[in-house]
Amino acid sequence: MNKISSNKTILKNTLMLYIRQILSLGVSLYTVRVVLDVLGAEDYGIYSVIGGIVMFFSFLKGSMSSATQRFFSFAIGENDELKLNQIFSVNLLIYFLIAVFSLILLEVIGFWFVKEYLKLPEIRIDAALNIYHFSVFTFFVTIFSTPFTSAIIAHEDMHIYAYLSIIDVLMKLGVVFLLVVLEGDKLILYSQLLFTVSVVLFVVYGWICTRRYQECQISKFYWNKKIFSEIIGFTGWTLFGQFTSAARNQAVVVLVNQFYNPVVVASTVVARNISTQIQMFSNNFNSSLYPPIIKSYASDNKVNMFALIHSGSKITFFLMWIFALPFLLEMDVILGLWLKTIPEGTILFTRLALIEVLVNSISLPIQTAARAPGRMKVYELVLGFIQILIFLASWLFFYLGYYAYIIFVVAIVANAIMFFVRLLIVKYLVDLSIQEFLSKVFYPVGLVVLVTTLVSCTYKYLICQTNDVPQSLLAILVYVICILLSVYFIGLDKEWRVKLKNMIVQKIKFN
Repeated sequence: MNKISSNKTILKNTLMLYIRQILSLGVSLYTVRVVLDVLGAEDYGIYSVIGGIVMFFSFLKGSMSSATQRFFSFAIGENDELKLNQIFSVNLLIYFLIAVFSLILLEVIGFWFVKEYLKLPEIRIDAALNIYHFSVFTFFVTIFSTPFTSAIIAHEDMHIYAYLSIIDVLMKLGVVFLLVVLEGDKLILYSQLLFTVSVVLFVVYGWICTRRYQECQISKFYWNKKIFSEIIGFTGWTLFGQFTSAARNQAVVVLVNQFYNPVVVASTVVARNISTQIQMFSNNFNSSLYPPIIKSYASDNKVNMFALIHSGSKITFFLMWIFALPFLLEMDVILGLWLKTIPEGTILFTRLALIEVLVNSISLPIQTAARAPGRMKVYELVLGFIQILIFLASWLFFYLGYYAYIIFVVAIVANAIMFFVRLLIVKYLVDLSIQEFLSKVFYPVGLVVLVTTLVSCTYKYLICQTNDVPQSLLAILVYVICILLSVYFIGLDKEWRVKLKNMIVQKIKFN
């Protein structure tokens, strides 16, 4: 795969995923609004804590997802069909073992912790235990969906991934409508409906992959001991990294529950939800970068690999900045329109959460490059240690009496440190030039942030000077136009400007 074809593919995939994510963002924000209103802040906080405990074990699925995508992409880069068959069969076996292990662990240790130690309102304990079981079953099903989604991404069929993601979003929108009209305990009903969605999606993913990709066949098992050992070795260190990440993200929510009331938990979760949805714009773009970066490394084309890392890091950040800056400046108006009742601290929490994911977004392609050689020990140990420190620092600040916002401040500082640590490690692993990265990525990104922030703040505080809805909507339009122009003329190099311009012209002519 040459550089030009890779960039064209990335642009097309990005457009598909961008459209998908705009729909997902709108539906997700609306979903949270309705669910928060129907359940109430307390029940929403309870559901979030229960879900956080189950999702804590997502490190098992996440570590295997990274391994599956890496090995699929590597084999495709080597054009080895037999190896693809063996990788899929071995992965299915490993996923089955993980699913069974997770189910036993969650239904024994996890259930005991929820029942005996979780801080819950007395009258909602039975409902909490009920939704815990459905959350476990949902997680169990999603584990088996992962090898199929990994195969789609590795083959760079992002249009299929985008369509299925849209189906996922629309089904969850349907869950919201059903939640409003159906009778019964809304908290339990919500968990049951989400479990149903996960089952349907698993069937659809499996049906498509088994018919589209020759390696995704379950009629014959292809065993390869060497591949099994390589995947386990890769996964072992990735597992540590995913575990520490899950401990930081999910255990911190439980930590907030132990020190504060469910309303503060709800505020924390709403902030995370918004930042996560906006982060998905950069995550989706990075998903389309993952296969070509791995394939470039597999074919020993480091020039193309470094070019993808440089351009990818910039665009990953810009895709987030388009939405993050308007949210940061107009947060009070947006949340006022979105939520009927804004939980205490939500505005501050959300602003800080957005800054956190912005800092992390620029390093997403670097994380992909770190996985290319398959030598994960140093990378996962160092980054995992920092993740553990985030949790310990959050607990210490809570213990000393700091308010809940401190968890976001700690995460922002830690993500800034991790960015430079990743650069150093990737330089060691794949010989990425730090100086070249800073000049080609950090400088244009910093310049775009500076220009757009100055122009947007000037408009908001010197020209607009009001917070009513029409003026805020006009301000958001000004911010977005300013960002798009700055990214095009300052952030992108000449090659990417030409490619983007040609793609837009072709789309217009085609339509």
